[in-house]
Amino acid sequence: MEGDPLPRASQGDAETGEPVEVKQDAVEKVEQGAIEVKQDAIEFIDVHKAFGRNQVLRGLNMSLPDEQISMILGPSGTGKSVCIKHIVGLLYPDEGDVLVHGRSIPSLSDAELFEIRKKFGVLFQDGALFGSINLYDNVAFPLRQHTEKGDEEIAEIVNRRLREVGLGNAGTKMPNELSGGMRKRAGFARSLVLEPEIVLFDEPDSGLDPVRTALLCELIKEVHAENGGCYVVITHDIMSARRVAEHIAVLWQGQIVQSGPAAELFASENPFVRQFLSGDSAGPLGME
Repeated sequence: MEGDPLPRASQGDAETGEPVEVKQDAVEKVEQGAIEVKQDAIEFIDVHKAFGRNQVLRGLNMSLPDEQISMILGPSGTGKSVCIKHIVGLLYPDEGDVLVHGRSIPSLSDAELFEIRKKFGVLFQDGALFGSINLYDNVAFPLRQHTEKGDEEIAEIVNRRLREVGLGNAGTKMPNELSGGMRKRAGFARSLVLEPEIVLFDEPDSGLDPVRTALLCELIKEVHAENGGCYVVITHDIMSARRVAEHIAVLWQGQIVQSGPAAELFASENPFVRQFLSGDSAGPLGME
């Protein structure tokens, strides 16, 4: 959060709830300006969310750093996509708060929420293309809706983004002429046209074969390296996490079990994290 004097530590595991010790020498280095403290782009603060009797988020605390590719991992049905809907203001917490660059999403007026949503690009699971218009017009849609740009400037942006995702010659194709991987890449191109500060990916690898999943992961890394910003990927695919994640948050039973740099998570001693990231059948996660 803006103005925090100390670095935000890994949040520990949900089983112990013990505070994370911040070493004194690290505090002194921050105070002396020897360590650059990066602001978190997104923060969930004690967020609770229920649908009827189904308690999905149970006091969720999660921070996602700016200028990195973060992944929210966890079993199916554990609330990962619910997190995305809170970030963009499609859902509001029953309790708690969600901050984007320090601004409380639930506290925004409709007009303010409309404006802050321009910070976001979103890639949905199936690309979410409009079936009645061609690929070029799909990608151009946000520019026509949210800007006053002329046709020439729109064409330059759209064609650049299509080339960036390997679809430079596909602008006249209709969505039903595209493969699943091409639809996802088209959705990715559309998510980038407003130069978003935050890009959200809701299970981008869903329905793709292993090769196309690997290619999409490489594309995400390449585009992020060129454009920067906060990328948040929702998935339960461990190979995708190994390929692209710089920061990982593991979600289970509505809480963060552990979060931090990807290398730390893959070396974790937490029983659930170790089981989930290794795909082992033995451990606290069962078929229930």
